[in-house]
Amino acid sequence: MKKKFKLIDLDCAHCAAKMEDGIRKLDGVNEASVNFMAQKLTIDAADDRFDEVLQEAIKIIGKIEPDCKVVVK
Repeated sequence: MKKKFKLIDLDCAHCAAKMEDGIRKLDGVNEASVNFMAQKLTIDAADDRFDEVLQEAIKIIGKIEPDCKVVVK
């Protein structure tokens, strides 16, 4: 499953790269990208683990840039 999410208050391109690296290392993630310019997070992960992967990704983002929020609809 592949989904895109809007990021709010992502202020640092280096932080975006660190987020991307951390999310890619999560178990079940096929691909992940954080686009600093578009303020978007894209995650491609196993269908049965997607919600778990998303929650872990949100934790990683919060640790790297505490003011950054992921818009989950």
